[in-house]
Amino acid sequence: MGCRQRAAKRELLRVTVGSDAHGQPAVVPDPDATAPGRGAHLHPTAECYDLAVRRRAFTRALRHDGALSTTPVGDFFASRADPQ
Repeated sequence: MGCRQRAAKRELLRVTVGSDAHGQPAVVPDPDATAPGRGAHLHPTAECYDLAVRRRAFTRALRHDGALSTTPVGDFFASRADPQ
């Protein structure tokens, strides 16, 4: 979705529309690909995520009217990058 390059489904991160911590509509990661509803896939890299945010690709891919927060997906990538 971000870089528009093809890859096998198992190599991509699925995201869906859900709620953030404040109950607002948001793009949430679905790493197990088990959440109901429409999903979109992107490479699990910060670069692909940044491109998707810049292009406003989440609202188009998820066919959602209105604004979507991308904070939960950004937090997901940040937590994966922390060496703990």
